[in-house]
Amino acid sequence: MSSFPKILIITGAILIVAGLLWSVVGKFINLGRLPGDIVVEKENFKLYFPIVTCIVLSVGLSLVMYIIRLFTK
Repeated sequence: MSSFPKILIITGAILIVAGLLWSVVGKFINLGRLPGDIVVEKENFKLYFPIVTCIVLSVGLSLVMYIIRLFTK
């Protein structure tokens, strides 16, 4: 098997595990409603921009990628 199908299988497995963790951990941690997320509610309009959630996820994923790179060298 070439490397591309392996990468797709691994990526799919990671996404499945992340989705399962998100559904379980999401009951305890309210990640989508952090202080600093922008919510604008009008009469017939609702805008939700999770800026702080995006920053937290970015920092977390950057740390995970850094740790993976440390072990792969």
